[in-house]
Amino acid sequence: MGLVSGLLGLPLAPVRGVLWLAEQIQDQAEQQYYDPARIRAELEWVDEARRTGELTEEEAAERENELLQRLMVRRA
Repeated sequence: MGLVSGLLGLPLAPVRGVLWLAEQIQDQAEQQYYDPARIRAELEWVDEARRTGELTEEEAAERENELLQRLMVRRA
């Protein structure tokens, strides 16, 4: 990067920093959201909630479908 372009781009440095930080946060959130171990733990919770009556069969089936979709996206 040349001196002139460096000086002209200097006012944009905070914006670049914020964008970089936002990308890092998004990457971390996606890693956690699609983590197979976390998904398995949530599936176990859904199963337990179904057995204890916290969730109806319909609610549990809907939640399981959402979790399985997340798992499939991770593997794709």
